[in-house]
Amino acid sequence: MADYSKLDCPEVLSHIFYPQQEKQTPLPPGAIDLQVEMEPGVSIGCRFYLIDHAAPSILFFHGNGETVGDYDDIGPLYNEVGLNLLMTDYRGYGWSNGQPSVTTMFSDGELLFQAAIKWLAENNYSGALFLMGRSLGSACAIDLAEKFPDDIKGLIIESGFADTLPLARALGLDFTDSDIVEEECFNNSAKIAHVTKPTYILHGARDLLIPAAEAEKLQSYSGAKSKEFQVVPGADHNSLIAVAGRLYFQAIKQFIDKVTGTTTWRKRRKSSNNNK
Repeated sequence: MADYSKLDCPEVLSHIFYPQQEKQTPLPPGAIDLQVEMEPGVSIGCRFYLIDHAAPSILFFHGNGETVGDYDDIGPLYNEVGLNLLMTDYRGYGWSNGQPSVTTMFSDGELLFQAAIKWLAENNYSGALFLMGRSLGSACAIDLAEKFPDDIKGLIIESGFADTLPLARALGLDFTDSDIVEEECFNNSAKIAHVTKPTYILHGARDLLIPAAEAEKLQSYSGAKSKEFQVVPGADHNSLIAVAGRLYFQAIKQFIDKVTGTTTWRKRRKSSNNNK
């Protein structure tokens, strides 16, 4: 585990994490909740939106200021395009307990990843597994994609960042007089350079918090031979789905279909052969 101690001080953590605790919301149709223990007395709440045992699944790490419950209207839209969505929280968010830190965010991510794989296997969900991270969650998704390439089929990043220090300045942190370097931070650009699985990066053209240039840098550093980069005109940091609508989910499904070999023309050919 890398040393994130320079980020794990109160004055920095107060700018990185904005935990919002809430009661467990009612389950949407077809969803289930899973509580995963991180350590004695600390557990993280997850919500799985399930459509089919053979469908691909996305393990999703959301952005800051969000919770699992915020995706109750969004999860079913992934289901509509034939994808299972596995939402996870962070310590202190939603109905999870504990206090968030950068160190535990990454270590918890590994435990959540292993718990998701175990749960899928035990419950006969056999589809390909993809990692997805939005904004802050991009750090978790990239970290896991680098560490566990054999367990995933691909990586999806929405509104992600390449370098920590420019983002820190946007969040009001001044590291001018500090000796901190990127290698002691999230280090997304260096990590994604080791990710060789197919990668899809989406970003809003009008994102002022994390400019599209950050996504371009992730794309350029990515070690994947198969990678796609989509900038959504008119979208800012929090409005990709609102601007793109259902095309957002269709684009993600199209990427996953390419990776898994389940393209529309293959389906048409199979259907045609079956009807002969």
